[in-house]
Amino acid sequence: MKTLRDYFSDAVEFDTMAAASADYGPLFKAQRDRALVPADLLARVEALGGQWHLLAISEDWCIDSQSSVPVVSALANAASNLDLRVVGRDAYPELMDTHLTNGTARSIPVVIVLDADYQELGWWGPRPGPLQQRVVAEWKQLEKPERNKEIRRWYAVDKGRTILDEMTALLERSAAVQPASAIAGS
Repeated sequence: MKTLRDYFSDAVEFDTMAAASADYGPLFKAQRDRALVPADLLARVEALGGQWHLLAISEDWCIDSQSSVPVVSALANAASNLDLRVVGRDAYPELMDTHLTNGTARSIPVVIVLDADYQELGWWGPRPGPLQQRVVAEWKQLEKPERNKEIRRWYAVDKGRTILDEMTALLERSAAVQPASAIAGS
């Protein structure tokens, strides 16, 4: 049985994932280049100390992955204590099935927070909370092309700030459940 350390070892860096995607690689790279990590959030992540691993479950065709994973990559690139790797949802269904949205949907992306020993402390996904609320409520009745247009518009206006806020809060909650010796010893 594979461990989370094994999945992380099998995963690729963001740039490798983007380069492997002929159709969407340039979009992923452009999204990351546009992502701005505010100094206050970077300081909060750096203050956590230790080493944190982020394992993203994604697919390149997914609008939410195209909009979220580059922002998480920008955070990981900016923070000295974060390391991001990406795995394909369809390549690892057994991993995906342990991170289902509402216990039923293989929605992506999912970003799993792992400590220095590759123990899972929490996960985020498949999209920022305020956007998810709109998708399942007011946009639920829209035809898929119109709903996707609204989703893309939401991401463009938000510019990744909500993703960064939610990831930072998740990392802080994760650090709060870690013994101080585990963080300091990393």
